[in-house]
Amino acid sequence: MRRTTMLVVCMLAVAVCSGYAATTPPPDTLKVDYFANAHSSAPDGTVRLTNPGTAGGNICAAIFVLDEYEELSECCSCFLSPDGLRTLSVNTDLTGNPLTGVTLTTGAIKLVSIPADGGATCPYPDSLAPKPALRAWATHIQNFGSAFTLTETASQDATLSSAEVGRLELECSGILDDGSGKGICSCGTGD
Repeated sequence: MRRTTMLVVCMLAVAVCSGYAATTPPPDTLKVDYFANAHSSAPDGTVRLTNPGTAGGNICAAIFVLDEYEELSECCSCFLSPDGLRTLSVNTDLTGNPLTGVTLTTGAIKLVSIPADGGATCPYPDSLAPKPALRAWATHIQNFGSAFTLTETASQDATLSSAEVGRLELECSGILDDGSGKGICSCGTGD
C-alpha cells in the first residue's frame, strides 16, 4: 500500500510539473525594464533591442511604455532582423509623444516579441501573437544629488499571461483608435 501511495504521489508531481512547464512562456517573449530621470538635465537613456535569430527569421518588438501610475502612455512595434540591433532614445522615441501630453520622467517599459508581417513591416501591437526571440538592454540614469550615474543592464524576462496580453492589446488599441496620432512611439535607428 505504501509503495502504491508513493507511486501515485510521484505521478501527480510529474503531471503537475509537466503542466506547469507547458504553460510557462519561454524566455525572450516578454522583457520588462524601467526608465528614470527622462526629460531632465540628465543624459538621455537608451534601449537596445536585438533578434538573436532563434525564431528563424524577422521579428518585431511590440513596445509598451507605462507612466508612473501604471497607465499606458505610448505603444508601437519595431522591426528586428536576425542579428540586427535597434537603438531607441528614451526621451525621443519612447516618451516623446505621450497620449495625454504629459511628459514622462519615470516609468516602465514592456517589450513583447511578435512575428513580423513579412518583409520589414510590423503589425500594430493591438493584436499580439507572442513569438520568443527578443533580447534587450537599457541604460538607467541614476541621480545621486547633483550628479548622474549611468548604468546598463539586461532587461528582465517576465511571465506573459493571457490577461496581460489582453490588457496590453486593449489599451494599445485605444491609443490607435482615440489618440489622434498621440501615444505612438517611434523605432529609433537600426534594424
